[in-house]
Amino acid sequence: MVSLMLLGFPYPAFLVAGQLLFMLFLFGFLIQVTLLYSVGNPFEINRVIEEKLSNGDYNVAIIQLKSLFPFTTSMVVIDEYPEQLQLRNKHFHLNNCKPNYRHDITYEFRPVNRGVYTFGDIHILVETSFGLVQKKFTVKASQDAAVYPSFIQLRKYAYFAIHNRLDEIGIKNIRRLGASNEFEQIRDYVQGDDFRKINWKATARKRELMVNEFQEERAQNIYCVIDTGRNMHMPFEGLSLLEYAINASLVLLGVAQAKGDRAGLIEFSHKVDTLLPAHARASQMKRIIESLYSTKVQQKDSDYLNLYKQIRFHVGKRSLMVLFTNFNSLSGLKRQLRFLKGISKNHLLLVVLFENTEIADVANQQANRLRKAYDQTIAEKYMLEKRLIVHELNKNGIYTILTTPAELTVNTINKYIAFKAKGVI
Repeated sequence: MVSLMLLGFPYPAFLVAGQLLFMLFLFGFLIQVTLLYSVGNPFEINRVIEEKLSNGDYNVAIIQLKSLFPFTTSMVVIDEYPEQLQLRNKHFHLNNCKPNYRHDITYEFRPVNRGVYTFGDIHILVETSFGLVQKKFTVKASQDAAVYPSFIQLRKYAYFAIHNRLDEIGIKNIRRLGASNEFEQIRDYVQGDDFRKINWKATARKRELMVNEFQEERAQNIYCVIDTGRNMHMPFEGLSLLEYAINASLVLLGVAQAKGDRAGLIEFSHKVDTLLPAHARASQMKRIIESLYSTKVQQKDSDYLNLYKQIRFHVGKRSLMVLFTNFNSLSGLKRQLRFLKGISKNHLLLVVLFENTEIADVANQQANRLRKAYDQTIAEKYMLEKRLIVHELNKNGIYTILTTPAELTVNTINKYIAFKAKGVI
């Protein structure tokens, strides 16, 4: 059109054609503006998310959209994500949307911190099929959702624990020698159950496979002790070490309750913030979840003397104490070792330490430059320090797990199962 106008100076016929084309463009533009602005409230939108979201897992959100435009349009849907998710360029293109168009937009997101997440309004950029005009519509859709410790993992592990199928998700099935079980109930057969547990009389009566369910004769106290001091603030793949410890504690205590043990929780830093006595009641896990939801990292050094005093005063019965912490140096451990030994005299203490895989990668890579050789030496020194910490704990009769954060839950449950099998709790 502009070219025709320019050619119209030496050739008047092109000017007429350019003016005609401009009039057609202006007429089409006005028609599209009229069409876009003729509909007062052109959308019905509803965002569907759970009131409680699972931290560290992929959660699902659904935007249910209905367009009331009586003509074909194209749209770009932009959701206002919570600031904690740090999503900037995630939007959805919907092309060739017919009149009264309906569509469900489903997307996943992974929160990495607990707390309240606020989803804002939903914005839709709409243009007609010719693409000359685009209009922005904003639909009020603000809503809050609370991010809790990973209850998705809790449900998965608890389900497999109840049906004695933990081996299917990486948990070792260790037979307990010399232990006796007591009958608990008869239940429906679930795929994967041991055929040797089938109750043939009950099966004949009901005409469906039924199995006997057994439980350990003696229930133990299982405490997860979480260090919330500043050493647990270190991030790994988006989550801090504290978040990994919280998720693993929730799953471990859920599995312990499913196996008939009593679950308890202790959180400490410069003081003991939480001490939930071990209990087997049905509401115990709800209390634990709510307590873990409100846990915060404290930017102070952890006081193990205070922890030792509180455990000695409040926990009388011998229990399994699973301590999630992060000693970075052998000297740091030795300052607290006498308090850990004091706890282990009356309880079975398991110290869970974190291995930094990024440092391990640096230590294992080939050093072809002086700078890389220096980095590799520092990384190897750090890894040696961790091994010395584990050795010192084991030398003093304290059980230890050195694990990557990604394998924390499986390794911790495996150790718990091993303790149960050996009958050392």
